Amino acid sequence: MTSVHRAASLLVAAGAIAIASGSAGAAAEVMPAATPPLELVSTIPMPGVQGRIDHLAADPAHHRLFVAALGNDTVEVLDTASRRGASVRGFGAPQGVLFLPESNRLIIANGGANRMDIVDAASLRVVGRIDGLEDADNVRFDAAARTVLVGYGKGALRIVDAASGQSGGDIALPGHPESFQLERRGSRAFVNVPSSHSIFVVDRTKRAAVARWATPDAAQNFPMALDEDGDRLFVGARSPPVVLVYDTGSGKVMARLAIGRDTDDVFFDAARNRLYVICGEGRVDVFQRDDGDRYVRKASVGTASRARTGLFVPDEGALYVAAPALGDAPARILVYRVH
Repeated sequence: MTSVHRAASLLVAAGAIAIASGSAGAAAEVMPAATPPLELVSTIPMPGVQGRIDHLAADPAHHRLFVAALGNDTVEVLDTASRRGASVRGFGAPQGVLFLPESNRLIIANGGANRMDIVDAASLRVVGRIDGLEDADNVRFDAAARTVLVGYGKGALRIVDAASGQSGGDIALPGHPESFQLERRGSRAFVNVPSSHSIFVVDRTKRAAVARWATPDAAQNFPMALDEDGDRLFVGARSPPVVLVYDTGSGKVMARLAIGRDTDDVFFDAARNRLYVICGEGRVDVFQRDDGDRYVRKASVGTASRARTGLFVPDEGALYVAAPALGDAPARILVYRVH
């Protein structure tokens, strides 16, 4: 048995835990998993990378993966086909990373250096910089407005013109923004503000918060995923470890899903109507959405300790999970094929 097959055998069928609409929990059905939803197929080493790893971005057309190695002050550029990579230095605790394929640019949010870098993805050289962004964190691309949004400071989203790199003002928030998601067809952004135990709904046209949704009996709401077509927002919390499922029309919590500890990334798979929750305790929880707001836990897939960030790339049918160096185990990316 190969090491990949041994690692893949860590997948544990956790039974099917159905969460009914608006309920805190429902009776569990013991249902064996047929085909594993995730299969570990390879690892990509990141030699020399130490410390915490934050968020990832992908360039599927060129088989590239960009990894914000926060604790290493580098951005790792990995070839997912050859499993080789390069380490790009000169950053300051990079947290958010965004790839813009049209311009072949990388946007790097440097939380330690309090700035946003614009990097030419071909030469890997910095071609622009915006300073004064304290604790620059998550970044997103607004395709309709052709702007980049970066969360920073004690409470703001900075708007940056994607072509010129010029700042276009802020959207004020009552606390530091963590993960946020943008509607494609509408003008809203949904923003996690953990210090307020809330999600703030922002109108990007008005550049103002228009609603506040509480996180009932949950705190430390960091990751978030959006199913715009299904009118659902998925918010991961760490205390207690749950995912709250919101109706984006009403702001009502429709379901509450128990998950593993220390989540920092959540992804919705629209093609399979499925949710992947990456948990730092060393697992990915996989939920299948059935009729309405009934969610079935398909499996909990073993990963690595403190592996709490990653990236789901639909075009590749792959889930990447970032495992930091720990003990004798080096930093690496775990590559899962989605079934």
